[in-house]
Amino acid sequence: MTSSPAAAPAAREIVVARRFDAPRRLVFRAWTDPEIAVHWWGPQGFTTISCAIDLRVGGAWRRSVRAPDGSLHCARGVYREIREPERLVFTYAWEGADGRPGHETLVAVSFAEIGGQTELILRQSVFQSAAAADAHRGGWTGCFERLAEYLATLTCPDGDRRCSTQS
Repeated sequence: MTSSPAAAPAAREIVVARRFDAPRRLVFRAWTDPEIAVHWWGPQGFTTISCAIDLRVGGAWRRSVRAPDGSLHCARGVYREIREPERLVFTYAWEGADGRPGHETLVAVSFAEIGGQTELILRQSVFQSAAAADAHRGGWTGCFERLAEYLATLTCPDGDRRCSTQS
């Protein structure tokens, strides 16, 4: 019996970049305010049914999403670094049917202001397999589509969507 080599580390990491037509403080807030995150954090076609965020180093986050087939998927993690409005680092693990966390990865999200827009770069590692990394890449890409759509709906008290933290 032969064993297959583990996937190379680069194949078990992902980088997803996206530019959003919204200021950095607003995009950062969308990641850290559960009342906003519930509107976008989940792949296309999924419905986020709960989102809890304890935004402090050592604080936990947890979200539950319902898939189109009706199945429930929960993920959770712990914040390792928070530098508002430029960087978030947190752990990420799917929960098993028993509620216990599965394999844990590390997610680092950077937010850069570029001419009133935000360039977001997400790095996530280390996955158990290249297939798991590919699945997350697709999931984050769908989340970012939903985030862009939701950001476009936000308005500020004066009607200017470009304000930094009002919704």
